[in-house]
Amino acid sequence: MITVLDFVPGDIVRVHQKIKEIDNTPKGGGKEKTRVQVFEGVVLKIKGRGDNKMFTVRKVVGGVAVERIFPLMSPNVEKVVKKGKIKEKIRRSKLYHLRNKIR
Repeated sequence: MITVLDFVPGDIVRVHQKIKEIDNTPKGGGKEKTRVQVFEGVVLKIKGRGDNKMFTVRKVVGGVAVERIFPLMSPNVEKVVKKGKIKEKIRRSKLYHLRNKIR
C-alpha cells in the first residue's frame, strides 16, 4: 500500500503489484502462490481524493498499448518506483493526448 504520492502525470514509473495464483493441477492441490508483477509505463492521470485516489499507467508492448488503473490504497500495490520523466514538457494534468502518439 502506498502512503505518499511522489509522482505526477508524465513520470515514468514501475508499479510492483502482488498477484495471487492458485495451482489447480493434481500435484498442486489448490495451493496459493503469491508473486510480484512489475508494470512499467507513463502516468497518464491521477484522479480522486483521499483514500479514493487512483492513477492510470500506460505502456506499449509490441505495438499494442496497455493501460492499467491502480487504486492508491490497494493492499496489492506494494510500491511505486519513479524512474524518470518523458521528454516533453508537461503542462496538463490529464495526458490523454499521449494516446494518439506512437511510442
